[in-house]
Amino acid sequence: MRTPLESVQSIMFTMEEAMKQSTQRFAPGEIVKGVVIETRPKEVLVDIGYKSEGSIPANEFDDIKTVKVGDEIDVLIEKLEDKDGMVILSKEKAEFKRNWDKILATANEGVTVKGKVRAAVKGGLIVNIGVEAFLPASQIDIIPPKNLQQYVGNTYDFKVVKINSDRQNVVLSRRELIEAERNEKRSKLLAEMTPGDVRKGTVKNITDFGAFIDLNGIDGLLHITDMSWGRIGHPSEILKVGQDLDVVVLDINKEKERVSLGLKQKLANPWDTIETKYPLGAKLKGKVVNLVPYGAFVELEPGVEGLVHVTELSWTKRIAKPADVLKQGQEIEAIVLGINREEQKISLGIRQLEINPWDQAVEKYPAKTKVKGKIRNLTSYGAFLELEEGIDGMIHVSDISWTRKINHPSEVFKKGDDVEAVVLEVDKANQRIALGVKQLSEDPWENIDKYYKVGDLVAGKVTKLASFGAFVGLQHDIDGLVHISQVSEDRVDKIKTVLKVGDDVNARVIKIDRADRRIGLSIKAASYSEEQLKEEQKILDSLKPGEDLVALQHAFDAAEEDEKE
Repeated sequence: MRTPLESVQSIMFTMEEAMKQSTQRFAPGEIVKGVVIETRPKEVLVDIGYKSEGSIPANEFDDIKTVKVGDEIDVLIEKLEDKDGMVILSKEKAEFKRNWDKILATANEGVTVKGKVRAAVKGGLIVNIGVEAFLPASQIDIIPPKNLQQYVGNTYDFKVVKINSDRQNVVLSRRELIEAERNEKRSKLLAEMTPGDVRKGTVKNITDFGAFIDLNGIDGLLHITDMSWGRIGHPSEILKVGQDLDVVVLDINKEKERVSLGLKQKLANPWDTIETKYPLGAKLKGKVVNLVPYGAFVELEPGVEGLVHVTELSWTKRIAKPADVLKQGQEIEAIVLGINREEQKISLGIRQLEINPWDQAVEKYPAKTKVKGKIRNLTSYGAFLELEEGIDGMIHVSDISWTRKINHPSEVFKKGDDVEAVVLEVDKANQRIALGVKQLSEDPWENIDKYYKVGDLVAGKVTKLASFGAFVGLQHDIDGLVHISQVSEDRVDKIKTVLKVGDDVNARVIKIDRADRRIGLSIKAASYSEEQLKEEQKILDSLKPGEDLVALQHAFDAAEEDEKE
């Protein structure tokens, strides 16, 4: 039994509901108010004051557990009666319709709205701003993110970029708001930033020449040369994208909005105290960090490298390139040879760790010492004789023979020949040893009078032919010259018609020039009488110097020209 008060309240409630129903229009597409009367696992039953109850799918509520009986909500009528006589309602569509109307009325393009990211889809994110809106991936942040899931469930501010009333969709941008904020921060930072400031930043991008650092409002360039006092092959060796670090502001260009940054400047320059740390002659350890044709760079500490020139690798070994004896990354010892702090250069030597064999060469190879070795190399001016590993002596062409003009050492030697020689001089400063072969025997011209006199009959072989005569090899390794006029009583136009190399000939000595080391011969005079010899000598003595028939030096040169022709 109801009390009188309950009866009155019941009548008043019925009248209130009747008045509400009189103002509500029950038709599909209409938004009406309803009261939750029951919650079920898959649906929520709502009374909208219609003749039958309405049903809303449970998945339209953010959390079904928070829905309570008696809650009043706005719903959209989708269908007044289904097959079971139930009214089909939608809470989401009611919200969408109301919000869409609100967006059309208030949220024009360019307006900032707040929304919650509902899901990640292909090409971007779905954002709930009262209605579902689309946020393209390119508009999420300044750098398009790779992982879109990290944004799902978060709430952000967005800028309305585009509204399509016909399709009822909205396109948003978060990037534009971030850029606007960054521009504001950039202007502020440029105004307050000064060189020497230490700023916190994040590595935004890495290139071959450096890294761009986000200073929370402006990007600064950290060049590779300002990352470390030491050698860096690529910025990625010490930095990675997303890394937080403190950097020093080096330079600011406010007009171009460019900031140059430094990392190594946070530490003292190791070159400031280089002379104290690495004195001349000091023995130290380091690591080979680079090999080039002319030497090896050795890291002594981060930011300090020394160069071992290829000539400072060994006293004796012939090293073509450092890579033949050193490897990158190898730990080595070296001696400090020189320091240039202004140019940040240190000269190092490895061979100085050992005794210089040239220091002992003066005592080991004194002048006039006889030595033996193999011919290692031939040049136009001499032959190199290997005395020991790394130490050669040179036999100059002028020291091969006392009597013959040697134009090239290959006329006498070939590579690999075992040769004996005499030490003439040791030049320790220039690391040279002068050798001679002719010094092994006495100079025949010192005793030429013992061997040959004018008028002597001699025998020999033709060794060379020239346009003006023939050279004849005599004993004691001496050559004599037979002028073309001294070959025969008959006129000879071409020496080749009467003589050839290798012919045995008999001749008479008709002139000896001790000063110029020359011997003149005559084949035709081999059979002359004493009177004929005297007459011939008068003719020879009357010749001018330039017409000297036995000018051996010129004769040799001319013979060479003849051979070339």
